[in-house]
Amino acid sequence: MISNLAYIHPKAQIGANVTIDPFSVIHDDVVIGDGTYIMSNVTVFPGSRIGKNCKVFPGAVIGAVPQDLKYKGEYTTAEIGDNTTIHECATVHRGTTDKNTTKVGSNCLIMAYAHVAHDCIVGNNVILANCVQLAGHVTVDDFAIIGGMSAANQFTHIGKHTYIAGMSAIRKDVPPYVKAAREPLSYVGINNVGLSRRGYSKETIEEIFKIYHVLFVEKHIISKAIELVESMMPVTETRDAILGFIKKSEIGIIKRQSQSVTDEDIAF
Repeated sequence: MISNLAYIHPKAQIGANVTIDPFSVIHDDVVIGDGTYIMSNVTVFPGSRIGKNCKVFPGAVIGAVPQDLKYKGEYTTAEIGDNTTIHECATVHRGTTDKNTTKVGSNCLIMAYAHVAHDCIVGNNVILANCVQLAGHVTVDDFAIIGGMSAANQFTHIGKHTYIAGMSAIRKDVPPYVKAAREPLSYVGINNVGLSRRGYSKETIEEIFKIYHVLFVEKHIISKAIELVESMMPVTETRDAILGFIKKSEIGIIKRQSQSVTDEDIAF
């Protein structure tokens, strides 16, 4: 049901069984997929693409122009995947000429007051808790969880299946499968609970644990640690995902605080 108190531009493309509550504004060049629910006082700007069966709560803003002084009005988009929930007053801005789009994947939960800035690429099944702030050009891979009131610097990369504690300042890349906390943000173990919940086997979790023990706990320089992992550990998709992430990092990865006694108390 579309309320007659909502403004829908005649050229907006609205799918089947879409609900739009009073006082929401849907601009030109907007696509909203089947079954999506747009609640009151939502603004969806031109260039927005919202998938199927999404929920957008009051006060959210999708597709506003980027907060980037280099932006000169070029055509860009903001894209939201299917089954994603965007809570109150969250904002997702359009891209710039860097990527020409900002993307939030499917099955994501974007909690209240979170901000996804221009040219961010957020994967599937990601949770951004309340007031998480992603600066421009941030990449967040699938199944990452970022705790409330955390902020990520421009160009940082957060790996898949990571768990980042609330109120974290994310200044370096966070490699996959780990937990990160403290100030400065540091490796505090692998995300074994999250991995178990998502069906990773005991053997794979043990493999991840051993790789990160070499990388972070044995106190090698990172290049030497990579060499040791490559020589000691068999080639697997998981090993290559970790090492590939680290090798491609342009701004460097988080470290482990030297005073930490262990990386994880875990029984295999």
